[in-house]
Amino acid sequence: MPLQNRVDPFGELLAVEARGTLFGNRGGRFHRDDKTLSRRRHVSRMWICCVLDFKGRQRDVWGRYYTELFFLDEPTALAAGHRPCFECRRAEATDFAQKFSGHAERASAPAMDDVLHAERLDGRAKRLHRRTLDHLPDGVFITFSGTDAFAVRGVELLRWTPQGYTERRPRPRGRTVAMLTPPSIAQVLARGYAPRWHPSAET
Repeated sequence: MPLQNRVDPFGELLAVEARGTLFGNRGGRFHRDDKTLSRRRHVSRMWICCVLDFKGRQRDVWGRYYTELFFLDEPTALAAGHRPCFECRRAEATDFAQKFSGHAERASAPAMDDVLHAERLDGRAKRLHRRTLDHLPDGVFITFSGTDAFAVRGVELLRWTPQGYTERRPRPRGRTVAMLTPPSIAQVLARGYAPRWHPSAET
């Protein structure tokens, strides 16, 4: 039985066999000793996204120290409200922080975490943001129904599944949608941050 550790663009945790291309955490350990979850879904405001391999470190997944979470790709992690890690992804995290601030002095990790925590959650639920689809940058996730999630990529929308992107549809014009990606991250993408896409987005 797989652990409930795959994150979807809504920020929900799924128990599926599919593997991710990135992992991360939400500030520490929130799983039980039997490797199940209570209602708790984070420890702190520090939600990060990391590379799978870093300096040969070995992890005991859902062991003593923190609750590892896995993402299909970086647009998925960003939609859920995770930012790049400064330890294992320093160059990308620095670029992200620079674009987050929008000026010469880059934003600090705690400052970004405070902003993102307010933007990603509405109580325990995912906070949705109404936006016009025409103006959204590549890498943002949106939903029409509240169940399916689509990534914006050029003139297309890519339907998300735990295994990869399985459907492409034309990006409609003049449509107001519910944006899953926190607005501050959408602004980072609009300023040119290049997220790591899953290979299925390229085909």
